[in-house]
Amino acid sequence: MVSWIISRLVVLIFGTLYPAYYSYKAVKSKDIKEYVKWMMYWIIFALFTTAETFTDIFLCWFPFYYELKIAFVAWLLSPYTKGSSLLYRKFVHPTLSSKEKEIDDCLVQAKDKSYDALVHFGKRGLNVAATAAVMAASKGQGALSERLRSFSMQDLTTIRADGAPAPSGPPPPGTGRASGKHGQPKMSRSASESAGSSGTA
Repeated sequence: MVSWIISRLVVLIFGTLYPAYYSYKAVKSKDIKEYVKWMMYWIIFALFTTAETFTDIFLCWFPFYYELKIAFVAWLLSPYTKGSSLLYRKFVHPTLSSKEKEIDDCLVQAKDKSYDALVHFGKRGLNVAATAAVMAASKGQGALSERLRSFSMQDLTTIRADGAPAPSGPPPPGTGRASGKHGQPKMSRSASESAGSSGTA
């Protein structure tokens, strides 16, 4: 029995790459007949790939399932059977022609809804991002203010008292000598007595 890997490889080479090369040649030569032939093939192959996604899940246990897939792709490609042209003309074209208006309406509605959903989720995403940025900025500002608060004047004087050398230069006013009530230097007792005796004489 053919394994899944061999079946996948055959479908990839003969069902995808080979038709892709001949589609390129049809576009290059501008041969309308070949172009239409390969367009019909790609429409049928797209439907086959869509159906294969589900049949691989539910029918892979069926005997000779992978052999049937390979035979179907060969039948689609064969110039003698013209399987893709036959399926397109007999089934796909009449079905799509009868349902074309409904399909177009559904596609337009789906496009509009998807656009609205995209705009809605985009706005929500921007709101979430803006909220996160504001919260991060406020937390950063709070941390900065806490850091600045830790360097208060009391902390700085404590640091200078603990280890910094005393400043050089004249002492500030009011330090060094004892001052009186109004900032004038106190006189000694003998000086004040002599001043008092000279005042009474």
